[in-house]
Amino acid sequence: MEEQYIYLVFSKTGTWLSRVLNIFLATKYVHSSLSFDSTLQEMYSFGRTNPNNPFSGGLVKENLRGGVYKKFRESECLIYRIAVTDHQLDHLKKDLAAFLTEKDKYRYNFLGLFFAFFNKPFKRRHHYFCSQFVSELLINSHIFELDKVPELVKTTDLFQIENKELVYCGYINQFPIMSEVLSFNNF
Repeated sequence: MEEQYIYLVFSKTGTWLSRVLNIFLATKYVHSSLSFDSTLQEMYSFGRTNPNNPFSGGLVKENLRGGVYKKFRESECLIYRIAVTDHQLDHLKKDLAAFLTEKDKYRYNFLGLFFAFFNKPFKRRHHYFCSQFVSELLINSHIFELDKVPELVKTTDLFQIENKELVYCGYINQFPIMSEVLSFNNF
């Protein structure tokens, strides 16, 4: 049986929100996204639904060549792959599909993000911030265990996933385009 992988992308975009989070979290990479393939043509997260409007946030399908990453060309990232079982992958895809079927209901959880800084969970229906969303999917799929509720998970907490393998670190605009991605062993 062939190993299955998911990919976690941690990025620093240069948006005003990411600059503020860099200061308060004392880490370079404050945004987190989830992908199912090594090309990263489809990544899922909560962020700007309109790259030009910092207040238009919600559930987004991202890729490294468009959206916010196209607007902020000097964005940097860390990309990890994580081996998962077929059961974990199926569960994860089903959970994501449930989000995507009601995509327009979801909004960015600015208020929840604020409360998370003070270690106060603030759950709002249909509202998420990026690490809250990614961690909830990973926890529910039994890929990640943590002593925190997703409403308190920061991107830095996701670095604690034990079976991750670093596959790329650098500028997003230098990440190989899909035709160049044969395997991460080339890095």
